[in-house]
Amino acid sequence: MKSKLNIYKYLFASGFAAVSLSCSNTRFLKEGQMLYTGGEVKIENDTILKKEKKELQTALEANLVPKPNSTFLGLRPKLYFYNIAKEPKKDKGFNYWLKYKVGEKPVLLGDVDREFNKDIIENYSENKGYFNARATYDTISKNKKAKVIYTLRPGSRYLISNVKFQQDSSLVNKEIQALTNKTLLKSGKPFDLDVIKNERERIDNGLKERGFYYFSDDNIIVQADSTVSKNHKVELNVKLKDDTPDLATEQFSIDKVIVFPNYNIQDVKDGKYQVPMDKDSLSKYAYDDIYVIDPQHKFKPKIFDRALYFKKGDLYNRSNHNLSLNRLISLGVFKFVKNEFIVSDSLSHKFDAYYLLTPRPIQSLRLEALGRTNSANYAGSELNLNWTHRNFFKGAEQFKASIYGAFDFQMGGGDNAQNLFRAGTNVQLSIPRIVAPFRFNSSSAFVPRTNITLGYEFQNRTQYYTLNNFNASFGYVWKENARKEHDLKVIDITLVSPANVTQAFWDQAKTPASQRIVEEQLIFGPTYSYTYTNTMLPKTNTIYYKGTLDLAGNITGLVTGANVKKDKQKEIFGIPFSQYAKIENDFRFYHKFAEKSSFAARFIGGIAYPYGNSEFVPFSKQFFSGGSNSIRAFRARTLGPGSFDPRTVPAGTFMDQSGDIKLELNAEYRANLYKFLNVAAFVDAGNIWLLHDDIDRPGAKFSKEFLSEVAVGAGVGLRLDFSILVLRLDLAMPLRVPYYEKNDRWAFDRIDFGNPSWRRDNLILNIAIGYPF
Repeated sequence: MKSKLNIYKYLFASGFAAVSLSCSNTRFLKEGQMLYTGGEVKIENDTILKKEKKELQTALEANLVPKPNSTFLGLRPKLYFYNIAKEPKKDKGFNYWLKYKVGEKPVLLGDVDREFNKDIIENYSENKGYFNARATYDTISKNKKAKVIYTLRPGSRYLISNVKFQQDSSLVNKEIQALTNKTLLKSGKPFDLDVIKNERERIDNGLKERGFYYFSDDNIIVQADSTVSKNHKVELNVKLKDDTPDLATEQFSIDKVIVFPNYNIQDVKDGKYQVPMDKDSLSKYAYDDIYVIDPQHKFKPKIFDRALYFKKGDLYNRSNHNLSLNRLISLGVFKFVKNEFIVSDSLSHKFDAYYLLTPRPIQSLRLEALGRTNSANYAGSELNLNWTHRNFFKGAEQFKASIYGAFDFQMGGGDNAQNLFRAGTNVQLSIPRIVAPFRFNSSSAFVPRTNITLGYEFQNRTQYYTLNNFNASFGYVWKENARKEHDLKVIDITLVSPANVTQAFWDQAKTPASQRIVEEQLIFGPTYSYTYTNTMLPKTNTIYYKGTLDLAGNITGLVTGANVKKDKQKEIFGIPFSQYAKIENDFRFYHKFAEKSSFAARFIGGIAYPYGNSEFVPFSKQFFSGGSNSIRAFRARTLGPGSFDPRTVPAGTFMDQSGDIKLELNAEYRANLYKFLNVAAFVDAGNIWLLHDDIDRPGAKFSKEFLSEVAVGAGVGLRLDFSILVLRLDLAMPLRVPYYEKNDRWAFDRIDFGNPSWRRDNLILNIAIGYPF
């Protein structure tokens, strides 16, 4: 009863505060001032379809200016902060920040040009085919607040009766006629100026693909005639403008392709490129159909032959133009890429294509000192020394070598969490083509790459064990376009060799599952991942997806007839090799509410299945849950599997829990408060499970009861976004605990913020670098 009374008090106080905040803004207005609360458009026309009327109304209201003060749940908190803050004496300090950075200046009725908005409404309506649109406005005021009601009488909407593409004997007109089958202008469709503009751009793009380099959409005019038809119809006539320049009507082809791979501004004198133009001098730079002006032979000419899609005699087209530039950029060796077309023969309509490439520094050495976190809640510092050579064999091959050392400590971990020391080295050779016994043709704007990597890491978990990790891989990366990427490692080898395993570890690793952490592991096989994302586009809704397939030891296991259930594990060089199949899917959705607020959601689903030579999936390849990038209300690697209760584990026992199946769902609302300061509210749900029963972990197996074993947590967070670094602090608490009794797993009735013991056991602070997803 007492708790209900407290809720009612809270609701009453919140409601009273909301009403007070809403009303208090008008008391700051001067005599005669009215707070502008927005504009509304009413459309009076019974012949327009309801859907069209709603679309027109929404578009018109979006064009009204100015916009009223922003609201949140019907309130205007930014305006309130502006009003209560004192006028600052200087352009800095708390009052200045509160008034002009957090706050928002009041938008008054006097700021609204109603005649201007009326003209906008009429002009926009006419552009959408309502040629007889007329608008009026009226102002409604009450309690020092005012809004403007605009009434639009649009009349009937004009439809397209016929579309004509005017014909003549010119070459450019012939090519325009060839494009008419995909016209956007259709008989029976409404007249729409935006569609007409898109049609002009479509014709221009089509002509650019057919050699008309100097053409422009401004050379096209679409004439509208509403007098030739009755019943609100309009006829469109598409034609070239009479003053179209002759150059725009000529179809150009490529004469010479000339590449400057070491270009700088000194190569231009009096507006001309210093090129040996006589045939004999230029011929020594020839490679097939291109000329590479590289006297010092810094680059192999064949890299440009692969990257450039223009050859001598080719008809110009914009696709190959952009494709060539993008591929040159994606080589990664050039800082600036510039393209020029200069007419070489005006009579035969030919021009030379110049590619002016400014190289990046061929070699670079960089020392990095950084803070880092990982999914296991480890944080610490890392020191990296990286050397990069961007033209290793003079074919734009990138060779990268690094050595590093790191010291990590676990934040918010259990009593037995131990620090980690890591040191290692990595080398990678990235070749800008597919090195394979087969031919691989790519018309993508991105150069495909062959990657070869070698690495070693020494990992010491103080007082427990040392691991030596060796890895090597050979594979390919290629992109279909800016959104789709494929990463195929034909062979990916990992060798984990333990050393110096202490008695302290064996004393705490009391189950076979925890003892597998220090097993010798040999993992090899192909891996493939596919990534799709459109998050780089300026859209309200964007997505990210990454799917990964990992197949280890499948061919070797088939050849050797490995079956761990029937006989001893097969070995290579005295080490049992792992055999499993693993699939993981990571899907993310982003919705942008406004410039400074958004919603993000993520779903992860994965399964790892051991077979043949393996009874278990290697510990390093299993799934984990909990921690700063997972279910944040539970400490890293302590959640699951299933309904297994970690409280049954004896004190001083290793708590790294892993599973063969993972399901996870995260949702997060993000908002910007001030410059680098962002806040978030989030909910996480999920768990991991085993494929088979484990006598040491009852309840861990995946079953039809899995939904009842999903953990749920929620919390709030602060993000300090300094551009080069995002420091994240998330405070979370469990709402549903899978190892409680089946009918009592929701923890709402256990929440007790006033209890220090509850806070210590249930409030989990996650400190991390970067966003969780």
